[in-house]
Amino acid sequence: MLKNTFFLFVSVAFLLTACTNNHKEELIAEREKQLLEKEKLFAQKESQYQALLKMRDSIFANKDSVIIPTWPQEIAGIWNSKVICTESNCSDYVVGDQRSDTWEFDHDSTQLVTKIINNNNLIRLYTGKFENNEIKLNYKTDSTASKNVEMNVVLNDISDTKIKGIRTITVDNNCTAKFSVELVRNKK
Repeated sequence: MLKNTFFLFVSVAFLLTACTNNHKEELIAEREKQLLEKEKLFAQKESQYQALLKMRDSIFANKDSVIIPTWPQEIAGIWNSKVICTESNCSDYVVGDQRSDTWEFDHDSTQLVTKIINNNNLIRLYTGKFENNEIKLNYKTDSTASKNVEMNVVLNDISDTKIKGIRTITVDNNCTAKFSVELVRNKK
């Protein structure tokens, strides 16, 4: 009987050990599966990180290659203006009307601009182009304005101290006024 008890005891111990080993193997397999999932997730994040680094580097590379437009040296800066109405079929503008303002040829981060200043107040901001030794300026009211006004300036007589040309104003596509424009370099 002692032999049977011993045999029974060894058999039960063996079965318990075998069950414990199976349970441990299942736990190890589950951990390996979780570790594999974490490795996949980490690989995805690493891939995204590398893509972001490449994008950042390309942005910095392109930043250095972006050309900000500027006016030529002989045009850039401040000019005193004399603008005289020469033709008009608009009630707002009368032939012979004169206006004197300060014009500043400048640029922002994306385009050439010309600021019209009177008594230290910004009156108007034209967008500009300089092509074929000719300055072209444009201003247009937005759609919420009570009057639809478009102003185009063409300055094609350019020297270091004087610039001349014509400004055309169209109001509500109904009337047009033309002005002679003469700019003299500000000495200050």
